[in-house]
Amino acid sequence: MHDFRYIDGRLHCEGVPVESLANRFGSPLYVYSQSTLTDHFNKLTGALSLLDHLVCFAMKSNSNRSVLRVMADLGSGFDIVSGGELERAVA
Repeated sequence: MHDFRYIDGRLHCEGVPVESLANRFGSPLYVYSQSTLTDHFNKLTGALSLLDHLVCFAMKSNSNRSVLRVMADLGSGFDIVSGGELERAVA
């Protein structure tokens, strides 16, 4: 499941029109859905529940601090390759 959908021909994220976000914050704009990140993480973790595991988020894919915070709060580990990524992971 994801929380991006079209309503009356306009893209929404978690019920909020993306156009209104662009008007408020400017464009170009990256928009992330916390509920989508959470849902996908929980599905992956659930699929691995019978195994001793740690799901690790690859920071090279996205180092946005808010995304990292969501992942950390969910219990994710982090795949890092640099000192800068380590600093962001522990922040």
